[in-house]
Amino acid sequence: MEGKHNVDVTTVAELSGNIATVGYGLAAIGPAIGVGIVVGKTIESVARQPELQGKLQVLMYIGIAFTEALAFIGIATYFIFTS
Repeated sequence: MEGKHNVDVTTVAELSGNIATVGYGLAAIGPAIGVGIVVGKTIESVARQPELQGKLQVLMYIGIAFTEALAFIGIATYFIFTS
């Protein structure tokens, strides 16, 4: 049996890295889409009724803050599970 190599199967199948990084990347897609929708709808609303621009802008920033909170929860989850 000369020439045959004994390869450990667990060594070949071993992965290095952390899947939580990919998870956070996927979790950031949701808030990005949400912010896009919030800003787009605010622009549509201001185009329809320009006199409400001030009130709509304040509501837009509140909506962005709540939407971005999801991204912060995602990054906090990443740090919790990597410890």
